[in-house]
Amino acid sequence: MGDLRVCVSGACGKMGSEVVRAIAKNDGVVLTAAVDFNNVGKSIGEIANTADQVIIEKSLKDALVKGNVDVVVDFTNHSCIYENTKNVLEAGIPIVIGTTGFTKEQVVEIKEICQNKKIGALWATNFAIGAILMMEFAGKAAKYFDDVEIIEYHHDNKLDAPSGTSLTTANIIKEVRKSKQQGHPEEKELIQGARGADFDGFRIHSVRMPGFIAHQEVIFGSLGQILTIRHDSMNRESFMPGVILACKKIVLENKFIEGLDKLL
Repeated sequence: MGDLRVCVSGACGKMGSEVVRAIAKNDGVVLTAAVDFNNVGKSIGEIANTADQVIIEKSLKDALVKGNVDVVVDFTNHSCIYENTKNVLEAGIPIVIGTTGFTKEQVVEIKEICQNKKIGALWATNFAIGAILMMEFAGKAAKYFDDVEIIEYHHDNKLDAPSGTSLTTANIIKEVRKSKQQGHPEEKELIQGARGADFDGFRIHSVRMPGFIAHQEVIFGSLGQILTIRHDSMNRESFMPGVILACKKIVLENKFIEGLDKLL
């Protein structure tokens, strides 16, 4: 079997161009298509600083009909990810999705398409192996600590808050933690939102500031002790081993999978 042929959707974005560079550095994968609304007609190598001569196309559908794509990696945005995913799956091609924004109803529909076409789709909120472990460790700790807060830190251009990773972590904790309304029952916020977002009785805090990439700490408290579990992505390269792994594994699946941990 030859190299896995990859199409990157959102190829000129910060994550997309990082994926292009990762493909160029890894054996077993090759870039055969690049899609973006920006820089159409240019070589993606000019944008991502690689030797790739693949020309950037505006239409994902047009890129797929050429028949030289085995898997699509999508790092676009919430406004088009649903249609992109449907188009890719309807074309009979597996997809790795790193964009948040699906509704519950859309996830149900995508699952049905995967089932009917017997094709794989992975949707992950974080591709850093360390972040996956951080979430797993948080789930283990939540069995023994009832009090917890999540603080997530991202760059100031991130559009969603809380982050997908913090919501995934919160749901993992909720599955094993008995619901509890934390804090003093007469607690009052002197400024609305000072205590963060309420999720099943505990708080999630979102920090947005230049200098950060993607960071999260989960703080557990009990009598006389604090346990902090933290992960830091210092640059976007930290996500790339997970993305390449996902590309190689999702082509062997025939269903919708949520979370990179399911492929590890």
